[in-house]
Amino acid sequence: MADAALREINQPDNVWYARCPAPTPLSIAAQLGWVEQSFATHGVSVSSIRDAADPAIRQSHFDHRLDWSFRQGGNIPPIWARSGGRQTRLIGLTRTDEFQAVIALPGAKIATGEDLKGRRIGLPKRPNESIDFQRATSLKGIVSALTISGLAVDDVELVDLVSNEPVLLGTTDDRFHGLKRRFPYSEEVAALHRGEIDAFFVKGAEGVTIANLVGARVIVSTGFHPDPKIRINNGTPRPLTVDAKFADERPDLVAELVATVQRVADWANNNPGEAVRSIAREIGISEDAVLAANGPQVYRHLVLDLDPAEIDAISHFKDFLYQWKFIPADFDVQSWVDPRPLATARQSLET
Repeated sequence: MADAALREINQPDNVWYARCPAPTPLSIAAQLGWVEQSFATHGVSVSSIRDAADPAIRQSHFDHRLDWSFRQGGNIPPIWARSGGRQTRLIGLTRTDEFQAVIALPGAKIATGEDLKGRRIGLPKRPNESIDFQRATSLKGIVSALTISGLAVDDVELVDLVSNEPVLLGTTDDRFHGLKRRFPYSEEVAALHRGEIDAFFVKGAEGVTIANLVGARVIVSTGFHPDPKIRINNGTPRPLTVDAKFADERPDLVAELVATVQRVADWANNNPGEAVRSIAREIGISEDAVLAANGPQVYRHLVLDLDPAEIDAISHFKDFLYQWKFIPADFDVQSWVDPRPLATARQSLET
């Protein structure tokens, strides 16, 4: 009775969720209506953080400021939020490897990673963002590419490409021209064609599309490298996180959320074509680009778990972010992990 009374007192009217434009089981579960259906059985509504009109609410996509919220997407923002003291829990991970590469135009006469020595590599910079995840993503990709090429950062010139446009604009902003969002790499492409840089880093389905658009040559590819310390970046793996209030006061709802998201893996295996279409819709890109960036078996890589190797990879990436001063403080990733919702969800499936 005490537990039931506690849940009654702490019954939220609404929960918030954030999902990145990326291949995640949460995004597909949301598209299928499963997330709303699951919470509706408890009399709880569900609202999208990215679609909120209030910029302060949209900011929770990055800083996890909202109680009664959960998120799956790039790992830099939740790592940054946890580093800054926001009490969240890491309750699941999805690893979907993706295209990552340093690219250049054929006319630059750069054929291999070794040829990057002494060259100018573009690095995005958004000084008005609380966490410049795009800069951190690009720098990690560049460092990985240089490492496997026998080079170091000091061997190249990193060129800052500054943009003051907010990453999260309102969904009806005229600058989208009817699309859902702004694609990345506009500053890099412009700088490349102005002759200000020789190469830059791209990733994911958008990166493949941009490489195709400019007729680029892939100089170093890192996204499918066998060493997880090379391939890990903002998009691999993608964590599912929840605020501590939600996890502690309604563990039953959090476990049900995990179970709902886990259902996507079986659904995708049984509906591979629709799974790819769902990913393409989420990113706002073509299905061909998804298959080129993530491979023809992408629908098989929508599992939600807490693989120890992927947790170690997150810890390594956290160390990189701390070393390069993208996050304010160090913390123990293992203590961030909360395995209870996943264990409860699995137990419920077995009973």
